[in-house]
Amino acid sequence: MDPQAELVLEAVRFGYAPGGWTLEIPSLVLGREALCGIIGPNGAGKSTLLKLAAGLIAPDAGRIRMNGRELARMRRKILARHLGFLPQECPALFDYAVEQVVAMGRHAHGGVLELEAPGDIAAVSRALDAVRMEPFRPRRLSQLSGGERRRVWLASALAQEPDMLLLDEPTQALDLHHAAAVMEVLSGKAAEGLRVVAVMHDLNLAALFCDRLILMQDGEIVADGTPAEVLTPSLLRAVYGRHLNVVQVPGLIPPVVLPER
Repeated sequence: MDPQAELVLEAVRFGYAPGGWTLEIPSLVLGREALCGIIGPNGAGKSTLLKLAAGLIAPDAGRIRMNGRELARMRRKILARHLGFLPQECPALFDYAVEQVVAMGRHAHGGVLELEAPGDIAAVSRALDAVRMEPFRPRRLSQLSGGERRRVWLASALAQEPDMLLLDEPTQALDLHHAAAVMEVLSGKAAEGLRVVAVMHDLNLAALFCDRLILMQDGEIVADGTPAEVLTPSLLRAVYGRHLNVVQVPGLIPPVVLPER
């Protein structure tokens, strides 16, 4: 992992239809903070931004560079050694065993499905341990709950061992306990040098774990800074609506966001 990894978006524009909704990013650098959260209401452009950053869709205009190299000019296997991506949904075409799913993350390093190299075996074991799924190694995906499958796919992304990991709602389908546990894992990996960028809907988890928050609305970035700088009553009510309270709890550094009843 390279803790100096940077993903740079310059004058990026993307639209799904001519004259329709458009995402506009004049300038954005990801990777300077260990753990960055992208927040905003539904339809703000969070997932679209992440797909652009991962090179899964091409911008209509502008440039996206990873460590100084344009994404469009990088071979997918080479890019995968530096940049990982976990989407919201991970459909399984076959009923793989947990170990096989996690081993898919080693494709960029030469291994896939069947583990052979000691480095691949060690990486898969580390990833399974990190998400507390080692005991489930021989189980099939069909034998797991939705939350357990989510943790398996996260383990696959961790086994890839990229410089930067882009995650679209990593705590989706997880209860509060396991959601916090996943964020603890990501925070720990970030401390080790992995740069993490995650789309998040839970503002309180984002406030608790992220070093930086990017607030989006209608395809634009409206705020970018620390949780204390972004999660203010005026900003959140302007983006999410007026029925929100931002409370500072004694002894807790990040603010707590609550809906008004």
